[in-house]
Amino acid sequence: MPERHIPVSHAGSLPRTPELIAANEARRIGEDGFTLERTPEFDALLTDAVVDLVQRQRDLGVTIVGDGEYGKAMSSAVDYGAWWSYSFQRVAGLEVTGEDLFTQPVVRSEPGKVRLTSFPDRRDWVRFREAYQDPTSGISTGKNATAFPATTGPLSYTGHDAIASDIANLKAGLAAAGVEEGFITSLSPGSGARISNRYYATEEEHIWAWADVLREEYRAVVDAGLILQIDDPSIAENWDQINPEPSVEDYRAFTRTRVEALNHALRGLPTEQVRFHLCWGSWHGPHTTDVEFKHIVDLMLEIDAGSYSFEAANVRHEHEWKVWRDVALPAGKKIVPGIVSHATNVVEHPELVADRIERFASVVGPENVVASTDCGLGGRIHPQIAVAKLATLGEGARLAGERLFG
Repeated sequence: MPERHIPVSHAGSLPRTPELIAANEARRIGEDGFTLERTPEFDALLTDAVVDLVQRQRDLGVTIVGDGEYGKAMSSAVDYGAWWSYSFQRVAGLEVTGEDLFTQPVVRSEPGKVRLTSFPDRRDWVRFREAYQDPTSGISTGKNATAFPATTGPLSYTGHDAIASDIANLKAGLAAAGVEEGFITSLSPGSGARISNRYYATEEEHIWAWADVLREEYRAVVDAGLILQIDDPSIAENWDQINPEPSVEDYRAFTRTRVEALNHALRGLPTEQVRFHLCWGSWHGPHTTDVEFKHIVDLMLEIDAGSYSFEAANVRHEHEWKVWRDVALPAGKKIVPGIVSHATNVVEHPELVADRIERFASVVGPENVVASTDCGLGGRIHPQIAVAKLATLGEGARLAGERLFG
């Protein structure tokens, strides 16, 4: 029997409490320069925060809840990198070298040889350099909790205790709130491999090493009966980090390597427990050099997932809902489009939320739509506004459900 309502979820990150941010800021950093030490007091605070968060999500109308990525450290209210930097705590073979996304050398690509350049050399960042360098422009990506390392040795997974903690905390929240479905986010191999590589012979070897490492985290989440969300903005976002602009054909070949590595990491896992998240990066910049969704949507659908989350509410990509008029959603799959956006402080009206949901329902069927957020709200907008956006998402989904199902 198909669901007679529109399920509601979000893209993962939710605003941390002031107490959790302060506790992360107070944590000692290990001798390696990027591992945050844990204490029993911190772990207890984290558990309580996740349990409370799950209840708050339920109260706001979220039906597929997450842990808010609370186990992924943020030590400041604005942090666009916590979804990624957490992985450094869980992988051996990394070392702080002083080279990161902002200090890496500028790299030029050429036909048939696509390579990623540094963040300051991204094409949107170059086109709007004055805006990106102006602290009053609102584009700031905040402060990361730890330094970004480089790969300097063979990679191996060491995050077993950390992912077990994330799982236990979310399950405690689900039980306390009486919620059935919950998800935990995890990094993709393609995103992990964007740090500097000083060990593996080729870029491909580096990506596949990350795939083998992250598979351990994927299996832990799925084996716990939870939904695994793969965070992979690199599938779309890499386009802007290639200078000069590549051909679509070269970019698709570059991207397919990352898709194949991810599928290798997901092999044998039940697709109904896997959700893939694609976005164009969540910083509040112009995004005029984003790749068009139509060029990569089929690559996204090649990923062995049961549902696909993507930005669809911000003003650069809202029009792309029409892609689904021409792209057939595979049988048994669902889409999880962004219906409210992290890119504006304006809170969407419930009627607009319902309208956006109904657009997607008209092309893929209402039973195949989960209403969500464009990207994580945590670290990107004020907590009070994030709550209002989740509330209007829940109300709009209720309105859409009444119209679609009667």
